[in-house]
Amino acid sequence: MDFYNVLINWYLQNKRDLPWRKTADPYLIWLSEIMLQQTRVAQGMPYFFAFTKEFPTVFDLANASEEQVLKLWQGLGYYSRARNLHKTAQYVANELNGVFPENYKSLLQLKGVGEYTAAAIASFSYNEAVPVVDGNVFRVLSRYFDIESDIALPATKKEFAELASELMPKDNPAIFNQAIMEFGALQCVPKSPNCMVCDFNESCAALQKKKVADLPVKLKKTKVTNRYFNYLVLEDVIGNTLIQKRTAKGIWHNLYEFPLLETDEIVGFEAVSKAVQKDIFPSYTIIGIEECAETTVVHKLSHQHLHIQFWKVKINSEIENGLSSSELKTFPFPIVIYNFIEKQEINC
Repeated sequence: MDFYNVLINWYLQNKRDLPWRKTADPYLIWLSEIMLQQTRVAQGMPYFFAFTKEFPTVFDLANASEEQVLKLWQGLGYYSRARNLHKTAQYVANELNGVFPENYKSLLQLKGVGEYTAAAIASFSYNEAVPVVDGNVFRVLSRYFDIESDIALPATKKEFAELASELMPKDNPAIFNQAIMEFGALQCVPKSPNCMVCDFNESCAALQKKKVADLPVKLKKTKVTNRYFNYLVLEDVIGNTLIQKRTAKGIWHNLYEFPLLETDEIVGFEAVSKAVQKDIFPSYTIIGIEECAETTVVHKLSHQHLHIQFWKVKINSEIENGLSSSELKTFPFPIVIYNFIEKQEINC
């Protein structure tokens, strides 16, 4: 088919030199696909190299502690991916003798492996003719064929998967999947694609109808919740501090943080001071409280915007089992807190 031939020709001339494209090892492909969910290649690449160096096999990853995995993942976000990655590695290593399932349906049974990831592993590792459908594929196909179906609906994903399956050559599904995703990532980009230099500019329906900016259609909007975090950086007489582990389900599960005061809005010194002395650190004698920065840090997650303030709380005694600044850096933190520690704003 002409679409396939044009696409593959473009891919062979323009594809990026990515390490996971040089292997059919399902462990490495699985690792890369999990890392690249909601993550740009440029951001994910250093993590891929770090993980493959530290954990060259699925057995190495399985034998690591969750804390080791979270620490190495720090800054990549969506930490449930890292926890699922670790659990799946343990399952593959211990229950499957280190051998990944060899087909799409069986891969779907692995924790943290959805339809897209299963399709990627099945096609790239085992040459199974199953299409990948991600944001890039939605965009390319919706524009080329002028499809106005709402991609937020499950039925639309099935529609696009069937179309991609029709276009895919059954004898070489891997190169088709790689090519269409790469085309969406490099050429048919979300905003202001350069259609004048596109290999499909004479056959793309959206371009002919001047609808490129309108496709794909996504009607469902994500509701964003605002939360207000006040982190209390305790500092004792020898400069040590205190952290805690987030054990509740939700964001940053099993990562570490400073003691937290969550409020309904951005608050000032009086509200923080009252809570610190009455509810949070009643057993310490507080000798000073001050905000560590003039501006609130806004940390944006997929469904939440966190408005974060850091407060230094000085006490006139020594914290039992307190941690020094250097010791802090060995723990896995949300990146916004780790950046604060790195900048040594703890000494504000």
